[in-house]
Amino acid sequence: MCGVVGIVSHQAVNHALYDALTIMQHRGQDAAGVVTWGADGLRDRKSNGLVRDVFRQRHMDWLTGNIGIGHIRYPTAGGARVDEAQPFYVNSPYGICLGHNGNLTNSDELTQLLTKEDRRHLNTGSDSEVLLNVFAHELQIRTNGKPTPEQIFDTVDAVHRRCKGGYAVVAMIVGIGIVAFRDPNGIRPLVLGQRQCEGGSEYMVASESVALDILRFERLRDVRPGETVFIEIDGVLHSREQQNTARHTPCIFEFVYFARPDSILDDLSVYKARLRMGEQLAGKILREFSDHDIEVVIPIPDTSRTSAVQVAHHLGIKYREGFIKNRYIGRTFIMPDQAERTQSVRRKLNTIDLEFRGKNVLLVDDSIVRGTTSRQIIKLARDAGARKVYFASAAPPVRYPNVYGIDMPAASELIANGRTVEEIEKLIGADRLIYQDLPGLIRSVRHDNSSISEFDTSCFSGEYVTGDVTDEYLRELEERRNDAAKKQQKNQRGDFVVGDAVEAEYQDAAIGM
Repeated sequence: MCGVVGIVSHQAVNHALYDALTIMQHRGQDAAGVVTWGADGLRDRKSNGLVRDVFRQRHMDWLTGNIGIGHIRYPTAGGARVDEAQPFYVNSPYGICLGHNGNLTNSDELTQLLTKEDRRHLNTGSDSEVLLNVFAHELQIRTNGKPTPEQIFDTVDAVHRRCKGGYAVVAMIVGIGIVAFRDPNGIRPLVLGQRQCEGGSEYMVASESVALDILRFERLRDVRPGETVFIEIDGVLHSREQQNTARHTPCIFEFVYFARPDSILDDLSVYKARLRMGEQLAGKILREFSDHDIEVVIPIPDTSRTSAVQVAHHLGIKYREGFIKNRYIGRTFIMPDQAERTQSVRRKLNTIDLEFRGKNVLLVDDSIVRGTTSRQIIKLARDAGARKVYFASAAPPVRYPNVYGIDMPAASELIANGRTVEEIEKLIGADRLIYQDLPGLIRSVRHDNSSISEFDTSCFSGEYVTGDVTDEYLRELEERRNDAAKKQQKNQRGDFVVGDAVEAEYQDAAIGM
């Protein structure tokens, strides 16, 4: 998962871009980058690490200009090298910088076409660089002067025809403006905002609406699936929707885990969705465990708090905070490999023993992906003196790989893959395990927006909305992206020369989620 932002302003955008990336830091901790353009030309700064570590005052002073884009990353395709930090740049045509959130499912095929037929050179293994070169090639064959809005729209339509998967893109064409677009299914989020200043209208696009809120941009709307938004450097906005036959299927896992609760995506409140997840989960508990002896409901901080409060309310049971989170540890789900995730749980959480000792506790988490964290948290609860430990997930079992930009591609690493609930219950060491069901999750999220009838639920259902994901593709993906393969690739490349200590430094930060 990544975060993107683009701003066209009548004043310097460096600090606004920095603030936007900091606000969205929960979407990626691996790398950060900003590119700006103005009278001093093109300026950029990007590196591995958290936003606060990548940008020092000298970098902020360097990033001059009233237009720019930014990106925060954790790797799903490519690696974790500094040269794979975004935004990426190509100098022809015009000079184009691009940041991408998502994952292309036909990246290998596009790579061959780009190198053999389009005669373009790729420097990395990132599908974002592939997407940039597809965009650059399609724009180049359509223009021989300053591109018109129609030529840019036609270019993006061609990108949609060639690129498959989930993607939200922000690109800056040097001296021209910013282009933003989503995949035809609208899997990955992208929001458009506007504010007024003395010079006129200023525009911003970002992965989440909370970035607009903090910078005092009014949220206009979501960029629609398949739509192209083009903002000229003088602040004139153009947009065109593709003749889109794809179903609008936003990623439901954004609402379960990734997005901040104060964000609104596709006109749906993340906070309200999580409240209703708790209501639905409480109903499931009452149906399946009506004779329960639960004495206290305790959330796994932080994402599950909203749902856990509702579970406690509807069960008529006390809600208590039993875990204290170390704010200087990153989100374990998005850490690059299993060893780091395992090591980080103990550093991340500590128990308040009096909330556990001698009690039957219900732990509520947003989801269970690999199961490692759940197993360790249950052990923490037992070590703190809990008599019984029940566990509830506000999301259904994650049984299948996600191929649209979330780092859970290896089915063998998913604890629910090929296992029953009872088997998972034993593996994580719970006295009872209760999952949300998929219809209940969908009801929770779509409640406020009846125009959205479907979501990308592939990690729960195994149904891939783009229609191009085959068993062979999934096998190849697992071989390439399981934790063992990542570890081997990292060692071969020498991404982090001094080893895990450097990675830990990058991860140790307050994410606020």
